[in-house]
Amino acid sequence: MATAMAQKLSHLLPSLRHICQESQPSMQPGPVFTVDRAEVPPLFWKPYIYVGYRPLHQTWRFYFRTLFLQHNEVVNVWTHLLAALVLLLRLAIFVGTVDFWGDPHALPLFIIAFASFTYLSLSALAHLLQAKSEFWHYSFFFLDYVGVAVYQFGSALAHFYYAIEPAWHAQVQGIFLPMAAFLAWLSCTGSCYNKYSQKPGLLGRTCQEVPSALAYALDISPVVHRILVSPDPSLDDPALLYHKCQVIFFLLAAAFFSACMPERWFPGSCHVFGQGHQLFHVFLVMCTLAQLEAVALDYEARRPIYEPLHTRWPHNFFALFLLTVGSSVLTALFLSQLVRRKLEKKAK
Repeated sequence: MATAMAQKLSHLLPSLRHICQESQPSMQPGPVFTVDRAEVPPLFWKPYIYVGYRPLHQTWRFYFRTLFLQHNEVVNVWTHLLAALVLLLRLAIFVGTVDFWGDPHALPLFIIAFASFTYLSLSALAHLLQAKSEFWHYSFFFLDYVGVAVYQFGSALAHFYYAIEPAWHAQVQGIFLPMAAFLAWLSCTGSCYNKYSQKPGLLGRTCQEVPSALAYALDISPVVHRILVSPDPSLDDPALLYHKCQVIFFLLAAAFFSACMPERWFPGSCHVFGQGHQLFHVFLVMCTLAQLEAVALDYEARRPIYEPLHTRWPHNFFALFLLTVGSSVLTALFLSQLVRRKLEKKAK
């Protein structure tokens, strides 16, 4: 009897195992969050970075989910996203301590804080969502360049309003803010055109970096002049230390932006951490935070200096701010339409 039961069970168990396997749902492979460089168009390639790219044409939800996943843009996203949250908190503190509505000299402080938050937020958004498609890659980085232009004019305005010395103010008051607005727009236009044209080498970089360098040279000139003429800033001018830090941090950021280092020294090893653009982000954030602290100190301590200088404004700086924003946005939209046409021709 026992032998017969064992024989029946031996025939029954394989049948049950087969039925159970059929009843279980088939295991589908999990979603692929990163691919090699060969699987994305050359537009998305980063020098010396061979893996960690996100596939194109996924849902928007997919790209927002990659905020918490490992890929070659995640550090670029978080460096500016966290900084944007810090700036938002700093702006909230300003709102609680500064009379933006009642003090006629407080608006430039609000503009530089708002512009800083704007460029950091748009940069984080661009790095997070640019992998959606070729069109959105162009469009989000055009938007990123708009944020940079807004920040450039905000920096120029804050330096001109709070940090400038009377001697330099007398030299540049008639041209400073209009020229700052024009160079901010030119910087946005050059960056957008460089992205659109995809010209390699020196010519493409010239379109982007020369206008930005000119804009920075003008924007920082009040600070540089103040550093040069201050005899002993450590005793009576604590904001100047922050101004010096912002200059050093910006120059370091520019160096890492212009050169693909250190990834050029370790090709294929920096697909998540260690990219020069990540270091550019870090130093630019440090520059912005130092700048904002310097401007806040200047707003509080230098009122006897800047109030007489700005009793009669040579230009309506808020109108120039809006002009910078509007012209940069229109430029980005125009280049986006050119991109759309270029991609449509490419698809035919």
